[in-house]
Amino acid sequence: MAKHMTFWALFCLLEIAYLLSLLYTRGTVTAFAPFDARADAEALRKAMKGLGTDEETVLNILTTRNNAQRQEIASAFKTLFGRDLVDDLKSELTGKFETLMVSLMRPAYIFDAHALKHAIKGAGTNEKVLTEILASRTPAEVQNIKQVYLQEYEASLEDKITGETSGHFQRLLVVLLQANRDPDVGVDEALVEQDAQVLFRAGELKWGTDEEKFITILGTRSVSHLRRVFDKYMTISGFQIEETIDRETSGDLEKLLLAVVKCIRSVPAYFAETLYYSMKGAGTDDDTLIRVMVSRSEIDLLDIRREFRKNFAKSLYQMIQKDTSGDYRKALLLLCGGDDD
Repeated sequence: MAKHMTFWALFCLLEIAYLLSLLYTRGTVTAFAPFDARADAEALRKAMKGLGTDEETVLNILTTRNNAQRQEIASAFKTLFGRDLVDDLKSELTGKFETLMVSLMRPAYIFDAHALKHAIKGAGTNEKVLTEILASRTPAEVQNIKQVYLQEYEASLEDKITGETSGHFQRLLVVLLQANRDPDVGVDEALVEQDAQVLFRAGELKWGTDEEKFITILGTRSVSHLRRVFDKYMTISGFQIEETIDRETSGDLEKLLLAVVKCIRSVPAYFAETLYYSMKGAGTDDDTLIRVMVSRSEIDLLDIRREFRKNFAKSLYQMIQKDTSGDYRKALLLLCGGDDD
């Protein structure tokens, strides 16, 4: 009887934790209710059957269901029609809209591993993707990415990345891949002072730069510790740490160090900036726009929207509206989930 009660107590606690996670989500996409995977699968088949495609139905369903529900729809689609939903989407849709819909269908657990696989596949490496993902994910998320990568692609992510990168950029990536950042358990002010002094001596006070010191401290110390280090560094040097990195380093290492610093300060602010620059100026970096909108839609897109409005004097919604068009724009605006002006 006691064992039985313990099991149900544990079950109830897990249920409460799950409900709280839903309640406190900062994503714009949440579980759709009432949800009927079979009805959605039938509506999608009808939208893509015969001549022409009803894109409106496709985008309305896929942007308003969360990732877990989309997987249920794909399963129902195969059960009912013996067809693969993603293959049908690829066959019936085109261009950026197709890329966005297919990205929404990718299971959440594999999304980052898939992005990294394609960033280091073939000729040339997409350093921007490596930087964005490894600078912004938590240690637990990085561990999960490594496991999924090994399971899905039968290869070590670290081996693949070290085979395609070099120098201090490679070393910082490897440090981040270890996912051994110190846990947030209080701040030691003496160590804060020491780290700030070490960084100051490794950069501003040194002829040349001791990149290794930046890599070790920024790659391994806890988030709360580093926030205090950045404040102390400003007091000691008169510079923001970003200014020193900008002056003392260059190329891919500089971009990665800056991304790590920005994510330590605020992950939503980092992604707000990433989205802003994906659309600013001539042309749009659609790969980045799609990757960030899809990957953060169930995590913190509401916070990203708030930071975007605060830092760029316009809303994310308005910038998407101005910079994109057609069904692609409609789908992105639905993922965005509203205007902040």
